[in-house]
Amino acid sequence: MTSQPIFSYHITKLSYLKAFKLMLFPLKKNKGLIHSETMSAMKLGSPIFSKTRIFNQTIIVFAQWENETSLENFLKTDSYGKLLAEGWHIRLSFLRQWGNISGFDIPIKNNEETTSNKSIVAVTIARMKYTEIPRFLRWGRPVEKLVRDHDGTTLSLASIRYPNIISTFSIWKSQLEMTNMVNGHSNMPDPKRHANAMIERNRKNFHFEFTTLRFKPISEHGQWNNCDSFLPKK
Repeated sequence: MTSQPIFSYHITKLSYLKAFKLMLFPLKKNKGLIHSETMSAMKLGSPIFSKTRIFNQTIIVFAQWENETSLENFLKTDSYGKLLAEGWHIRLSFLRQWGNISGFDIPIKNNEETTSNKSIVAVTIARMKYTEIPRFLRWGRPVEKLVRDHDGTTLSLASIRYPNIISTFSIWKSQLEMTNMVNGHSNMPDPKRHANAMIERNRKNFHFEFTTLRFKPISEHGQWNNCDSFLPKK
């Protein structure tokens, strides 16, 4: 068990009442917790006015901890943690960041220990400019579908917290497949959807804050959608 700061990504399906309560009163303080974001899950590429973009009883928590022991204690002893322990989560070791986001204590130095053939996890978080949300969705939905349908992912989803936080999560079989997707070199139909959206973002930013975080998976725990193994088999 690592004594270094780690991140965790949790997916838990709850009753509507419990899910609504967690969205109203998100995780804020806990011993060993550095920062967290509580969100409602969305299906990547779903219609703009679909139910999952409004509210979903599947709750997402993305958190940073002082160490793995802090996370273990939270899941075993805290009432909020026990709810999250009913679902699935993955523990993550930071590799690198693009952009920036407030709240989390992101290491200044990137860690390039991974290689192109190892599995990797990507998390994006955006705090949207309200007036740019329609434009973001117009450019972003094609990218969501590209990631959702990509042969290189084993799990991908989006999440939202009103009024303006939007996030994505994806597990990739290899770093190479992910970077090929980002650069428009994958074998998927219309492979430049992501690259084109980045050009549009550079032309006129969608966000107040935006970051892409890349992680090495440490371990996965629990079950979601009747599956307990989303990490690629070695």
